[in-house]
Amino acid sequence: MDAAPSPNASGARIAPIAATHIDSFHRALDVVAREKKYLSMLEATPLPETREFVMGMIAKGNPQFVAVIADEVVGWCDISRHFFPSHAHRGRLGMGILPTYRGKGLGRQLINATLKAAQEAGFARVELDVYEDNSRAIALYEKVGFTREGIIRRAARIDGRFIDAIGMALFFDES
Repeated sequence: MDAAPSPNASGARIAPIAATHIDSFHRALDVVAREKKYLSMLEATPLPETREFVMGMIAKGNPQFVAVIADEVVGWCDISRHFFPSHAHRGRLGMGILPTYRGKGLGRQLINATLKAAQEAGFARVELDVYEDNSRAIALYEKVGFTREGIIRRAARIDGRFIDAIGMALFFDES
């Protein structure tokens, strides 16, 4: 990904992830995961696994962007291409932003950069699941063109509570 880092009003740079971001990305991922409200994981994978994931994303050309302030990752958005050749036109979006930096437009900037890179990389469909009580994320996804495809009942169980999710998708050839 050859996109140049871009500054925004909050002082964050939106840039393709690089090896130098891995430790900071891992810390940000862990903070958001431990909130137990937004991600399927409840804590970050061990650092070596996170490093392997990021380096694999880079090697495969999968879009992954980070929001960086003072050399610290404060948010990310990535799209992982499906493994099977018959599904290789599809990717799954994941993203997160540290609590202090939410509501400042970083999510929209991250998702726009990542979707642009996905379209340029030949993805035709990007999909995601979002917990149905995450109204801010749902609103963001709908603003950038995702549509609801269905409800995934009891998609997650966190601290003994079942949470339904909404399956959403965006099609580049229909935009």
